[in-house]
Amino acid sequence: MAKKLLRTLAGQATWPPPVWLMRQAGRYLPEYRDVRARAGSFIELCTTPALAMEVTLQPLRRFGFDAAILFSDILMLPWALGQGLRYAEGEGPQLPPIRDAAGLRALDAARVAGAIAPILETVRGVRGEVGDATLLGFAGGPFTVACYMVEGRGSKEWDAVRRMAWSDPGLFGGLIDLVTEQTIVYLSAQIDAGAEAVMLFDSWAGVLAPSLFRAHVIAPSVRIVAALGARHPGVPVIGFPRQAGTMLAEFVSAAGVEGIGVDTSADLAMVRRDVPAGVAIQGNLDPLALLAGGPAMMRETEAILAAMQGRPFIFNLGHGIVPETPPAHVAALVAQVRAV
Repeated sequence: MAKKLLRTLAGQATWPPPVWLMRQAGRYLPEYRDVRARAGSFIELCTTPALAMEVTLQPLRRFGFDAAILFSDILMLPWALGQGLRYAEGEGPQLPPIRDAAGLRALDAARVAGAIAPILETVRGVRGEVGDATLLGFAGGPFTVACYMVEGRGSKEWDAVRRMAWSDPGLFGGLIDLVTEQTIVYLSAQIDAGAEAVMLFDSWAGVLAPSLFRAHVIAPSVRIVAALGARHPGVPVIGFPRQAGTMLAEFVSAAGVEGIGVDTSADLAMVRRDVPAGVAIQGNLDPLALLAGGPAMMRETEAILAAMQGRPFIFNLGHGIVPETPPAHVAALVAQVRAV
């Protein structure tokens, strides 16, 4: 019998639903912090298979989730393309920003296969350890990855990115095309190494006007899903165009994903109405409700489960778990979901 998460992504309304959490391997776990301290740098942690395997499996051992997601980062792809990447303490990722054609030409797709080899070794190692859980690979959506490549760091408004998309569509489109092609290569390699499903995180999709959303979120996703479907029939893709709002239904219809992640702001009654019945919905507990725990978390979890009963559904957060979250709250959440 197929694993619960894979049955859900195949369109079955399994109940209780499978559960996993975005950023489930991370700083809220003391065992993760121990490994992180030994790694030296975050990039070393992502590219040292023994360490990346350990932190991928830690939440599975502790909570018994229905999925283990590869421990890595969406910016491993720009790093593999040769764009300088470092993680500054308290500041997040830092990259030399790409603002012109010379910056785009400096990226080297020939580097990618060698650079991602340690990450694929992690996938191969984890696959034999996940048991009944599903091993998820992932990549950033091309637009979100391009955000960091152009801006050079995190941002709230992504002004430089949106300005380039409007004022120099040839340059920005060329960057999106390159990232899209290499995302296909990267995800395909993860599947070859043992990933049973993959997720596409477009965390900043919601900052775009509808015309740019169609061009730089939907169109690349269509290409990625179609290419993976041709190379790896039967391997499902979960899309997560965060804060897509009214564009969500169009994204699902066009992209052809088997699962759709929805963020905390999404009204599940509207999502249920607008998303075809055979597409799995994934989400969308507020990470701060999980941080709060207790009755507030339990009420919100109960409401989400009631809204999704009878549909293919994967219980998750609407964004990543925050580092201050007590592990006991996560254990209580998993127990509540499993008890329905």
